[in-house]
Amino acid sequence: MYEFAVAPAVTSIRRRGVEISEVSPESLGFELELEAGDRIIKVNGRSVRDYLDFRFQTGGETELVLEVRKGSGEDWELQIERGEGEDFGLSFEQIVPRQCANECIFCFCNGNPADARPSLFIKDEDVRLSFLYGNYTTLTSITEDEMRRIVEQRLSPQYVSVHATDLDVRSYLLGIDKQRADIAPKLKRLLDAGIEIHAQVVLCPGINDGEILRKTIADLAAEYPRITSVAIVPLGLTRYNNDPRLTAVTPDFCRRIIAEVSSYQSEFRKRLGTTFAFLGDEIYLRGGCAVPSRPHYGDYPQIEDGIGMVRSFNTEFGSLLNRLKRQPQEGKKVRGTILTGTLFAPVLKPFIEKLNWQVGTHLTVAGVENNYFGGDVSVAGLLTGGDLVAARQRVKGRFAIIPKSTLKSDEDIMLDGMTLAELTARLDLPVYAFDLKSLAQFLLARN
Repeated sequence: MYEFAVAPAVTSIRRRGVEISEVSPESLGFELELEAGDRIIKVNGRSVRDYLDFRFQTGGETELVLEVRKGSGEDWELQIERGEGEDFGLSFEQIVPRQCANECIFCFCNGNPADARPSLFIKDEDVRLSFLYGNYTTLTSITEDEMRRIVEQRLSPQYVSVHATDLDVRSYLLGIDKQRADIAPKLKRLLDAGIEIHAQVVLCPGINDGEILRKTIADLAAEYPRITSVAIVPLGLTRYNNDPRLTAVTPDFCRRIIAEVSSYQSEFRKRLGTTFAFLGDEIYLRGGCAVPSRPHYGDYPQIEDGIGMVRSFNTEFGSLLNRLKRQPQEGKKVRGTILTGTLFAPVLKPFIEKLNWQVGTHLTVAGVENNYFGGDVSVAGLLTGGDLVAARQRVKGRFAIIPKSTLKSDEDIMLDGMTLAELTARLDLPVYAFDLKSLAQFLLARN
């Protein structure tokens, strides 16, 4: 999930308009003498709240009037004629997310240690971020203005955390009353307006599994193709979340869910032409089961929620291997260790062994325990600097590779506040933060 700069939501009064953060040289914005720090207040008389408003209100328009508050405090009115499709060359301040008002019993924020970064305790519930980044919202406190905006600006698709269509169960999971938990009228309004919906279920053993899960999947599938998919992902518990209402996900539980949902998936493929209800990769891995084949995932509608990542990795790694095999073989120069989560390490190891055998590299895979969060947290993206430092003795070779997902999206810092530079100093060897694409570039540059 994208992490946002959220401190201003608490400490600052919201200012009018949207602030320009950067102006590209030789762009239309540059010609208009717009600068970083200027705020666009209105477009053609309509107020601008954020860059989505600016994009919508300027889209397709060739004659525009911009009201601008300069960084100096001076007010400008700019009358503009631009070519069709001509870009302003402007970048804007990051959206400050709307806060969630639910008290979900499974919320991961409840499982953070006390010294975690402040931003990790912020729960966003923002339809703009749902459209932009696939963040999930519950729609429980969505305003009329937000509903109109989704429809008018076509903020589609939207990602909705349903969890259960049984109202008693949903209200229990979200920690709110049944009236707020009932989003059926809102969901219908969005669907009737042609807004595509992807749903999510966080599976909590003994609460929304079994018959409740069957009903939820059936209710959502009844709206296909307007509801395009549903992602079913497992509850994650850290050692800091001791809520007695929650039960840890076990391998046996995962295998039972796989067996139950597989029958629904087979029915949907016959009737709808799609798997529709997708289980998170973590369920297969924790259950000790093979992930489904490539056709199972279609166009990977919810890959950002951990649906099909392993299968996609399999495909992409095969392509990487073919590219490397066509290059001059100097792989013996590449000696290092890939540090990853304990869940993915057994998956990654045979791929790297095959790479070593075919290309001549000397790479080792080490699964790193997550002691920062503890509990059943084992995914690579939640590893911290402290966890990686603790694994120093397992690093072999001249460098270490860590998952790029361990770093903040816009800064080289990990969840415990350790920077990549600090980690490099603590491990006393080069450390690279890679995804598969950057790993491929790294290896190709050395072959």
